[in-house]
Amino acid sequence: MTGMINRFAKRLAAGLAALCAAAVPALPAGGQPLKVGFVYVTPVGDAGWTYQHDLGRRAVEQAFGRKVETTAVESVAEGADAARVIRELAASGNRIIFTTSFGYMNPTIAVARNFPAVAFEHASGYKRSKNVSTYLGRFYEGRYLTGLVAGKMSKSGIVGYVAAFPIPEVVRGINAFTLGLRAVNPKAQVRVIWTSSWYDPGKEREAAEALIAQGADILTQHTDSTAVVQAAEDRGVYAIGYHSDMSKYGPRAQLTASTHNWANYYIKRVRQVIDKTWRSTDTWGGIGEGMVALAPFGDAVPETVRRLVREKTAAIAEGRLHPFTGPVRDNNAVVRIAAGETLSDAQLLKIDWLVQGVTGTLPR
Repeated sequence: MTGMINRFAKRLAAGLAALCAAAVPALPAGGQPLKVGFVYVTPVGDAGWTYQHDLGRRAVEQAFGRKVETTAVESVAEGADAARVIRELAASGNRIIFTTSFGYMNPTIAVARNFPAVAFEHASGYKRSKNVSTYLGRFYEGRYLTGLVAGKMSKSGIVGYVAAFPIPEVVRGINAFTLGLRAVNPKAQVRVIWTSSWYDPGKEREAAEALIAQGADILTQHTDSTAVVQAAEDRGVYAIGYHSDMSKYGPRAQLTASTHNWANYYIKRVRQVIDKTWRSTDTWGGIGEGMVALAPFGDAVPETVRRLVREKTAAIAEGRLHPFTGPVRDNNAVVRIAAGETLSDAQLLKIDWLVQGVTGTLPR
């Protein structure tokens, strides 16, 4: 795992150093609508990671009307199938294509080489080229805030976390959540169960049930379905949703959720293609940029907790609070961030260790 992360860091540094401005994508002739493609790793549904991206797609349609024509392909497996779908979208005239899962990174890069007049946008990856951009939200900011809520609301001091894969994005979220949790509840623990899948409601439900059996009275997740929130609702424990507001599935259980907003970014990038100003960039926006936000609080959350979260939200947005500021130890008690220091973006992008308070180890 460490070797893989080191290779990740080297590639990231090389990509940042070598990246140059992209050629402006060509527009369709004859006043035809701009074709915009989206590739999704799971079903759209009505909550979750893919649902939030699809809200962004719908916002593009609303913003541009007949000037655009969007196509979304859902439930596309990462790997060879993704390459086929991305290639078909490019070949059918889409001039900007958003590929919305980490495992689409290499297929996106490969297809983009053969379609230099098409703009490609890849969510959550680190490889870029003249016609491939990357974008992501600083989800860890929302995670820290929801950790504060969990720390204030947990009575058992055990919080369950259902996670998909041990990539840096997921590890950052677990760590930020735990840092928020222990900032207000220093003895609290986070127990993680890995599903090895972004979307598997059955596995997610089983993991949630197992965590409740271990004493967790609050559940959260980094998976795409609503199964964890539904399990919490059924078993009478609290939950913190992710990606979307999932209160529809846990009206009593959900305390809040860390949510993503892609609409403004998608509208901006499509407009740049129309205006012939699109360039390859890397975007990492958080609460201050409106890409990350918390869902409304559930009725169970008292005003004192709401006030605390509002204060910390403002501090993060204004740059006065960074969740990864030391002193921070890992769960082997080794100091990873010294007092007064803050992890850089490069360090956050390759993080491969768990903070103190998280039980267990990362899968290798």
